[in-house]
Amino acid sequence: MQPLILIVDDDVELSSMLVELLEREGWSTFTVLTAGDGERAVTARRPDVVLLDAMLPDGNGFDLARRWRTAYPALGLVMLTARGDPMDRVLGLEIGADDYLAKPFEPRELVARVRALLRRAAPNRGNNAVLRFTGLSIDVLKREVSSIGGVLALTSVEFKLLVALAKQPGTPLTREALSEEVQAGGYLPQERTVDVQIARLRRKLREASPGAEWIDTVRGEGYVFVPRGGGTQVR
Repeated sequence: MQPLILIVDDDVELSSMLVELLEREGWSTFTVLTAGDGERAVTARRPDVVLLDAMLPDGNGFDLARRWRTAYPALGLVMLTARGDPMDRVLGLEIGADDYLAKPFEPRELVARVRALLRRAAPNRGNNAVLRFTGLSIDVLKREVSSIGGVLALTSVEFKLLVALAKQPGTPLTREALSEEVQAGGYLPQERTVDVQIARLRRKLREASPGAEWIDTVRGEGYVFVPRGGGTQVR
Protein backbone atom coordinates (compact mmCIF):
# COMPACT_ATOMS: atom_id res chain seq x y z
CA MET A 1 0.00 0.00 0.00
CA GLN A 2 1.41 3.39 -1.01
CA PRO A 3 2.00 5.92 1.77
CA LEU A 4 -0.61 8.69 1.78
CA ILE A 5 0.52 12.30 2.21
CA LEU A 6 -2.14 14.85 3.15
CA ILE A 7 -1.44 18.48 2.22
CA VAL A 8 -3.36 21.09 4.24
CA ASP A 9 -2.55 24.48 2.69
CA ASP A 10 -4.66 27.27 1.18
CA ASP A 11 -1.96 28.08 -1.40
CA VAL A 12 -3.38 26.27 -4.43
CA GLU A 13 -0.28 26.80 -6.56
CA LEU A 14 2.03 25.43 -3.87
CA SER A 15 -0.26 22.46 -3.23
CA SER A 16 -0.27 21.57 -6.92
CA MET A 17 3.53 21.71 -6.98
CA LEU A 18 3.72 19.48 -3.90
CA VAL A 19 1.34 16.94 -5.42
CA GLU A 20 3.50 16.66 -8.53
CA LEU A 21 6.69 16.47 -6.46
CA LEU A 22 5.44 13.81 -4.03
CA GLU A 23 3.69 11.64 -6.59
CA ARG A 24 6.95 11.43 -8.56
CA GLU A 25 8.29 9.62 -5.47
CA GLY A 26 5.51 7.04 -5.75
CA TRP A 27 3.44 8.42 -2.85
CA SER A 28 -0.30 9.06 -2.94
CA THR A 29 -1.44 12.60 -2.13
CA PHE A 30 -4.62 14.36 -1.10
CA THR A 31 -5.05 18.13 -0.74
CA VAL A 32 -7.42 20.36 1.22
CA LEU A 33 -7.46 24.14 1.62
CA THR A 34 -8.96 24.68 5.08
CA ALA A 35 -8.59 23.56 8.68
CA GLY A 36 -12.12 22.14 8.68
CA ASP A 37 -11.47 20.02 5.61
CA GLY A 38 -8.15 19.00 7.15
CA GLU A 39 -9.91 17.69 10.26
CA ARG A 40 -12.32 15.68 8.14
CA ALA A 41 -9.57 14.36 5.87
CA VAL A 42 -7.39 13.15 8.75
CA THR A 43 -10.35 11.30 10.24
CA ALA A 44 -11.56 9.76 6.98
CA ARG A 45 -8.30 9.17 5.11
CA ARG A 46 -5.88 8.37 7.98
CA PRO A 47 -2.75 9.65 6.17
CA ASP A 48 0.79 8.56 7.00
CA VAL A 49 2.15 12.13 6.89
CA VAL A 50 0.50 15.57 6.94
CA LEU A 51 2.12 18.68 5.48
CA LEU A 52 0.35 21.36 7.49
CA ASP A 53 0.34 25.10 6.87
CA ALA A 54 0.62 27.09 10.09
CA MET A 55 -1.89 29.76 9.01
CA LEU A 56 -5.16 28.69 7.42
CA PRO A 57 -8.18 30.82 6.49
CA ASP A 58 -10.43 29.17 9.09
CA GLY A 59 -8.01 28.05 11.75
CA ASN A 60 -4.53 27.78 13.21
CA GLY A 61 -2.24 24.99 12.07
CA PHE A 62 -0.55 24.84 15.46
CA ASP A 63 -3.89 24.08 17.12
CA LEU A 64 -4.54 21.32 14.59
CA ALA A 65 -1.08 19.85 15.16
CA ARG A 66 -1.64 19.78 18.91
CA ARG A 67 -4.97 17.97 18.59
CA TRP A 68 -3.75 15.51 15.96
CA ARG A 69 -0.65 14.61 17.93
CA THR A 70 -2.85 13.63 20.87
CA ALA A 71 -5.43 11.77 18.77
CA TYR A 72 -3.02 10.10 16.31
CA PRO A 73 0.36 9.50 17.99
CA ALA A 74 1.85 7.72 14.94
CA LEU A 75 0.91 10.46 12.46
CA GLY A 76 3.85 12.19 10.78
CA LEU A 77 3.47 15.97 11.05
CA VAL A 78 5.48 18.54 9.10
CA MET A 79 4.62 22.21 9.73
CA LEU A 80 4.91 24.62 6.80
CA THR A 81 4.93 28.38 7.38
CA ALA A 82 5.67 31.59 5.55
CA ARG A 83 7.10 33.00 8.77
CA GLY A 84 10.74 32.27 9.53
CA ASP A 85 10.59 33.25 13.19
CA PRO A 86 12.68 30.74 15.20
CA MET A 87 10.03 30.86 17.92
CA ASP A 88 7.50 29.46 15.45
CA ARG A 89 9.77 26.48 14.91
CA VAL A 90 10.15 25.98 18.66
CA LEU A 91 6.38 26.19 19.14
CA GLY A 92 5.71 23.77 16.32
CA LEU A 93 8.11 21.18 17.66
CA GLU A 94 6.97 21.61 21.26
CA ILE A 95 3.33 20.90 20.41
CA GLY A 96 4.28 17.67 18.69
CA ALA A 97 5.23 18.40 15.07
CA ASP A 98 7.93 16.05 13.76
CA ASP A 99 9.49 18.66 11.52
CA TYR A 100 9.20 22.29 10.43
CA LEU A 101 9.96 24.03 7.13
CA ALA A 102 9.78 27.74 6.40
CA LYS A 103 8.54 28.83 2.96
CA PRO A 104 10.06 29.03 0.45
CA PHE A 105 11.82 25.69 0.92
CA GLU A 106 13.97 23.51 -1.27
CA PRO A 107 11.76 20.76 -2.80
CA ARG A 108 14.46 18.11 -2.38
CA GLU A 109 14.69 18.96 1.32
CA LEU A 110 10.97 18.47 1.76
CA VAL A 111 11.12 15.09 0.02
CA ALA A 112 14.01 14.07 2.27
CA ARG A 113 12.09 15.09 5.41
CA VAL A 114 8.99 13.15 4.33
CA ARG A 115 11.06 10.10 3.39
CA ALA A 116 12.70 10.17 6.83
CA LEU A 117 9.29 10.23 8.54
CA LEU A 118 8.03 7.31 6.45
CA ARG A 119 11.20 5.36 7.14
CA ARG A 120 10.79 5.98 10.87
CA ALA A 121 7.24 4.64 10.71
CA ALA A 122 8.18 1.58 8.62
CA PRO A 123 9.26 -0.65 11.56
CA ASN A 124 5.92 -0.03 13.26
CA ARG A 125 4.11 -1.03 10.08
CA GLY A 126 6.24 -4.15 9.94
CA ASN A 127 5.20 -5.11 13.46
CA ASN A 128 1.64 -5.24 12.17
CA ALA A 129 2.40 -7.68 9.30
CA VAL A 130 0.47 -10.25 11.35
CA LEU A 131 -2.44 -8.98 13.44
CA ARG A 132 -3.22 -11.49 16.17
CA PHE A 133 -6.26 -11.43 18.41
CA THR A 134 -7.78 -14.07 20.65
CA GLY A 135 -9.39 -16.44 18.16
CA LEU A 136 -8.35 -14.57 15.01
CA SER A 137 -5.12 -14.07 13.06
CA ILE A 138 -4.67 -11.77 10.05
CA ASP A 139 -1.50 -12.16 7.96
CA VAL A 140 -1.30 -8.97 5.93
CA LEU A 141 1.57 -10.12 3.70
CA LYS A 142 0.08 -13.54 2.93
CA ARG A 143 -3.42 -12.06 2.74
CA GLU A 144 -4.66 -14.89 4.94
CA VAL A 145 -7.18 -14.83 7.78
CA SER A 146 -7.36 -17.74 10.22
CA SER A 147 -9.73 -18.49 13.07
CA ILE A 148 -10.71 -21.45 15.22
CA GLY A 149 -12.64 -22.80 12.24
CA GLY A 150 -9.67 -22.61 9.87
CA VAL A 151 -8.72 -20.26 7.04
CA LEU A 152 -11.46 -17.89 5.87
CA ALA A 153 -12.21 -17.51 2.16
CA LEU A 154 -12.43 -13.72 1.78
CA THR A 155 -12.64 -11.63 -1.35
CA SER A 156 -10.02 -8.94 -1.92
CA VAL A 157 -12.47 -6.23 -0.84
CA GLU A 158 -13.49 -8.10 2.30
CA PHE A 159 -9.85 -8.66 3.26
CA LYS A 160 -8.98 -4.97 2.78
CA LEU A 161 -11.94 -3.91 4.91
CA LEU A 162 -11.00 -6.33 7.69
CA VAL A 163 -7.36 -5.19 7.73
CA ALA A 164 -8.36 -1.51 7.79
CA LEU A 165 -10.62 -2.11 10.80
CA ALA A 166 -8.31 -4.52 12.64
CA LYS A 167 -5.34 -2.15 12.44
CA GLN A 168 -7.31 0.28 14.60
CA PRO A 169 -9.25 -1.88 17.07
CA GLY A 170 -11.82 0.03 19.05
CA THR A 171 -11.64 3.04 16.70
CA PRO A 172 -14.71 3.66 14.52
CA LEU A 173 -13.95 4.15 10.81
CA THR A 174 -16.31 6.04 8.55
CA ARG A 175 -17.74 4.54 5.38
CA GLU A 176 -15.71 7.09 3.43
CA ALA A 177 -12.46 5.90 5.02
CA LEU A 178 -13.34 2.27 4.36
CA SER A 179 -14.34 3.04 0.79
CA GLU A 180 -10.95 4.63 0.21
CA GLU A 181 -9.23 1.50 1.52
CA VAL A 182 -10.81 -0.66 -1.15
CA GLN A 183 -10.40 1.74 -4.08
CA ALA A 184 -7.05 3.53 -4.14
CA GLY A 185 -6.95 6.78 -6.05
CA GLY A 186 -9.71 9.34 -6.52
CA TYR A 187 -12.34 9.22 -3.83
CA LEU A 188 -15.90 8.34 -4.76
CA PRO A 189 -18.28 7.58 -1.86
CA GLN A 190 -19.72 4.08 -2.02
CA GLU A 191 -21.58 3.81 1.24
CA ARG A 192 -24.02 1.12 0.07
CA THR A 193 -21.16 -0.95 -1.35
CA VAL A 194 -19.30 -0.77 1.95
CA ASP A 195 -22.43 -1.78 3.88
CA VAL A 196 -22.99 -4.82 1.65
CA GLN A 197 -19.36 -5.93 1.87
CA ILE A 198 -19.27 -5.48 5.65
CA ALA A 199 -22.43 -7.58 5.97
CA ARG A 200 -20.80 -10.39 3.98
CA LEU A 201 -17.59 -10.12 5.99
CA ARG A 202 -19.53 -10.29 9.27
CA ARG A 203 -21.34 -13.42 8.11
CA LYS A 204 -18.09 -15.19 7.23
CA LEU A 205 -16.51 -14.22 10.55
CA ARG A 206 -19.57 -15.51 12.44
CA GLU A 207 -19.48 -18.80 10.54
CA ALA A 208 -15.78 -19.22 11.36
CA SER A 209 -16.17 -18.18 15.02
CA PRO A 210 -19.70 -19.06 16.18
CA GLY A 211 -20.98 -16.68 18.82
CA ALA A 212 -18.40 -13.97 18.11
CA GLU A 213 -19.18 -10.56 16.62
CA TRP A 214 -15.93 -8.94 15.51
CA ILE A 215 -17.38 -5.87 13.80
CA ASP A 216 -19.90 -3.52 15.39
CA THR A 217 -21.91 -0.74 13.77
CA VAL A 218 -21.43 2.75 15.21
CA ARG A 219 -24.57 4.72 14.47
CA GLY A 220 -23.85 7.88 12.53
CA GLU A 221 -20.14 7.06 12.13
CA GLY A 222 -19.45 3.72 10.49
CA TYR A 223 -17.93 0.48 11.77
CA VAL A 224 -15.50 -0.58 14.49
CA PHE A 225 -13.43 -3.74 15.02
CA VAL A 226 -13.98 -5.11 18.53
CA PRO A 227 -11.37 -7.72 19.59
CA ARG A 228 -12.59 -10.60 21.73
CA GLY A 229 -10.90 -12.00 24.81
CA GLY A 230 -10.23 -8.84 26.80
CA GLY A 231 -10.28 -6.37 23.93
CA THR A 232 -6.54 -6.14 23.30
CA GLN A 233 -4.37 -7.21 20.41
CA VAL A 234 -2.24 -10.30 21.04
CA ARG A 235 1.38 -9.64 19.98
